[in-house]
Amino acid sequence: MKLFLDDTRSLDMIYPNDNPAEWSIVRDYHQFVNYIQKYGLPTFISFDHDLGLEHVKFYFDNGGHENPPDPSTASFTEKTGYDACKWLVDYCVEKNVKLPEFHVHSHNPIGAANIRDYLKNAKKHLDL
Repeated sequence: MKLFLDDTRSLDMIYPNDNPAEWSIVRDYHQFVNYIQKYGLPTFISFDHDLGLEHVKFYFDNGGHENPPDPSTASFTEKTGYDACKWLVDYCVEKNVKLPEFHVHSHNPIGAANIRDYLKNAKKHLDL
C-alpha cells in the first residue's frame, strides 16, 4: 500500500495514472501517525508540507511562490508534513526498519526541501 499525505488535494491531482486502490489517503499529521501505527509502514509515501489553513495562509501572506517563507520561523498549532517526516524517521529508528520510498509533492518549495533533505539525511546517516 502507498500513503498520500495531503490536506486538500485529491490523489488524481498528483498521480493521475495511478490506481487509487493502491493508495490510502491521510489528511493531517495525526491521521498519518495513526495509520502507520495501525497498519505499519507503507511501501511509498507522498508528502505535502502545508497541512491546514494556517500554513497555507502564512505561505501566501508572505509572498507565496515568488518569495516563500521559511516555515520553521513561524509558530503553528497544526503540524506539517515536515513534522510527519521527523516522526517517521523516529519510528523507523525505534522499530529498526528501513524508510519507505518517498516523494514530496508540496507546492511550498522550502517546506518540500526540508522534508526531502531530512529523509535523505536519515537514509544516509542512520542507514535507514
